[in-house]
Amino acid sequence: MQGRRVLTLALASLLSLPALATSPWPGAPAAPSKAEQKAQKDQTKALLQFQKDLASVLALRTEAEPLLGAALLARPLTDPPAVLSYHALLERASRNADAGPRVTWVSLADCDAKAGECPNAEAVTQLQTQAPDNAAVWLLKLGIDDHNGDANAARTDLAKAANAKTYDDYLGASLKALANSVSQLPPPPNTFNALQGAGAAGVQMVLVFGLASAQPMPGFQATAKFCEANKENSAIVGDCLKLAKVLEWGSSPLGRSLGLHLRETLSPDAADQQSAKTARLNLIWQMQRFAQLNVQAQGDKTTAQKLLMLARSGGTEMSVVLAALRAYGMPAEAPAGWEPSHVESSK
Repeated sequence: MQGRRVLTLALASLLSLPALATSPWPGAPAAPSKAEQKAQKDQTKALLQFQKDLASVLALRTEAEPLLGAALLARPLTDPPAVLSYHALLERASRNADAGPRVTWVSLADCDAKAGECPNAEAVTQLQTQAPDNAAVWLLKLGIDDHNGDANAARTDLAKAANAKTYDDYLGASLKALANSVSQLPPPPNTFNALQGAGAAGVQMVLVFGLASAQPMPGFQATAKFCEANKENSAIVGDCLKLAKVLEWGSSPLGRSLGLHLRETLSPDAADQQSAKTARLNLIWQMQRFAQLNVQAQGDKTTAQKLLMLARSGGTEMSVVLAALRAYGMPAEAPAGWEPSHVESSK
């Protein structure tokens, strides 16, 4: 399992897009000067202190959602007090009857990566009981079993994922928890660039989407490789195509991308392959437009507030993306002849 997800960069990788870090938007500023680098360092320090202050306020709550928000805010902190540790806050959140798999999923990252103990084995086991009809759980386990060289277990995981009712990696729940959490205190002026129009809302938006992007991910790459390596096995191909349908209607753009990739490469029907290819192109278009809105929101208060409102509304990551596009009149389908050769500026 990959431990972190940076919203558009991870999508750029899985969707075969040029990484945004190396393909800046037209008109993007040049590399920062030393003075600008210092200012950014000071701003980052201020942001971390703000996250600590927010987590301290939220830690006084007892409900699952604010404690989940506090944990996500506290996760990047260095040597926080014991009561503000990622583990302590998630442990408290898990005591609530409504905690459910959304809390257990982020507990996957409550582990020591340097010691090779990730993902958290207890959380992996608990998810199999809490959400047995969620394909994300079995793709998570497939990634682990594939890493351990257990092909038989990976085959069983694939079958369970293919027969699952849904796919949800709970990023939507994390977005909601964070969006409701960041409004508990006003961001101090030193956490944002006063010259940018988004102000406090921009800081909140960056925190919400940035921290949620650290959500643990299941074994997408391992699943793709497993399916492709067994193209001659009709039973495995059948399960891969069943899984593709579950993923296409799931919560995640990354999951949807994998589902479309499986259908495009494994379906025996040429028309079905073309349909998947077209849908995958539209998905790339959608994510580039959403990335465009994220950049816009850093300088525009109204856009930042709109994205925060959508995150607070709940739903899934995919529903937030599509709702944002609708709100700004952006079509969900790519224009005829459009190719994702580069990240475009707004027109």
